[in-house]
Amino acid sequence: MSNSSISTELLNRFAAIVGEKYALRSEADLAPHLIENRGLYHGSSPLLLKPGSVGEVSDIMKLATETGTAIVPQTGNTGLVGGQTPRQGKSDIILSLERMNKIRDVDPVANVLVADGGAILAEVQKAAEAHGRLFPLSLGSEGSCRIGGNLSTNAGGTAVLAYGNMRQLCLGLEVVLPTGEIWDGLRRLKKDNTGYDLRDLFIGAEGTLGIITGAVLKLFPQPLGQQVAFAGLNSVTDALALFNLASSLCGASLTGFELMPRFGVEITTRHIDGVRDPLETAYPWYVLIDISTSDSAETAERMMNGVLEQGFEAGLVLDAAIAASVAQQKAIWHMRESMSDAQKPEGGSIKHDVSVPVSKIPHFMAEAEEAVMAAMPGARICAFGHMGDGNIHYNISQPLGADKAAFIARWREMNHIVHGLVLAHGGSISAEHGIGQLKRDELAAIRPTIEIELMRRIKRAFDPADIMNPGKVVSLDP
Repeated sequence: MSNSSISTELLNRFAAIVGEKYALRSEADLAPHLIENRGLYHGSSPLLLKPGSVGEVSDIMKLATETGTAIVPQTGNTGLVGGQTPRQGKSDIILSLERMNKIRDVDPVANVLVADGGAILAEVQKAAEAHGRLFPLSLGSEGSCRIGGNLSTNAGGTAVLAYGNMRQLCLGLEVVLPTGEIWDGLRRLKKDNTGYDLRDLFIGAEGTLGIITGAVLKLFPQPLGQQVAFAGLNSVTDALALFNLASSLCGASLTGFELMPRFGVEITTRHIDGVRDPLETAYPWYVLIDISTSDSAETAERMMNGVLEQGFEAGLVLDAAIAASVAQQKAIWHMRESMSDAQKPEGGSIKHDVSVPVSKIPHFMAEAEEAVMAAMPGARICAFGHMGDGNIHYNISQPLGADKAAFIARWREMNHIVHGLVLAHGGSISAEHGIGQLKRDELAAIRPTIEIELMRRIKRAFDPADIMNPGKVVSLDP
């Protein structure tokens, strides 16, 4: 179906559900919603709807089912695999949850927060903090990404090591199905073994099974003590040994352990305002260590000193800086969170969001560097990420002086090299960004046939007309 095949009459019927003010049709209004962050996908759409209630979302989906109209849910439009982008040359209507952004309830005694699917992550964090609680999901895009999208991609972020990803941070959901039916699963229970766990089907489904309009999220006590350190090391092998040491000494208090290469630090200090290298000497590798404790700042300080002292004694840590204030803690984290954006001024960047077993990280990194450099001499590797959970953002910046278009044209070739090594080590080609359009066909090629068929059966059961974010995650055509 092309855009021209949707009649003005039908577009008007959809617009009437939300009101003309919230039904965007002009090219200028639609433009920001038709391209994803990396510019890999440019979609087309005749209409963007901004419903203001669950009832309006339901009415939109009922009409979509009646007329066979494809709907693409969109929250903050911060996804990195094209899952939120409408298809090019099709008639997909975008449904934005921008207006459905309320914090419905905060219960600090039960440690839960109920939010609309369009609630901005940073606002959820603030609402929890106002009640002396912590919502631990933290992402570089937290000022614009929204809870529905976080759940639909099973977002991870920097605190997975201690708190888990969104699947572990959610107790219940409210979902509008492709038929317009509303499932109220906003349960606040930590224990509920009453049948199939429908919640887990929608988390990570990238809007292909339904639209998440509300969620019950887990909260935690605010830590009373925090210490952040930045350490220079010789190798990834030493980083793994230091992680094992920190895990043994700190247990659940080790809330972050991030791995960064020298190249990543160089470009971040070069291109991101206000970022500086905490260490005077350059080292091949760095780790950011974050320790949070529930009792006191003194405990966090004692733990951090113990990790670094034993790290120095074992020859793992070559130099380190401990943040002396909250501002310095934020500055160190800002460096890590800005590393992806810092690659843009360096030209083309081929991205990989992968995970391997933590113990395999040094082997994977060494083999991947050898293979990438053999295929593309001069490539600049910026491999960084959440070492504690095995998630590495294995990004490749173009060689100096290379043609950007020619470099980007080798995206699939580089994916094949890196992903092949990931799979050889028992890893995953998508750790936290999802599948979307970017990895859909690759997923079908690498997973067992029965696994893909089971996904298709689930998709057909919920969305037999294939109107719910079609073309993403799994294709209904074998």
